[in-house]
Amino acid sequence: MAIIVNLALMMAKRKMSLNELSEKVDITLANLSILKTGKAKAVRFSTLESICRALDCQPGDLLEFRSED
Repeated sequence: MAIIVNLALMMAKRKMSLNELSEKVDITLANLSILKTGKAKAVRFSTLESICRALDCQPGDLLEFRSED
């Protein structure tokens, strides 16, 4: 089971830099980078909500399930 984080894709679609997103959602660059690279083990709903609000997207636009089969 694998959850893929499509944060980089959504940021590119919205033409938003990591610095700009960090300022809008009040999350450190380091934490956003961990999420963006898919290295995060968890994400708070409040963080997900803030990112979705800043990028004008749905949680399903950011997270994707891919079977490892």
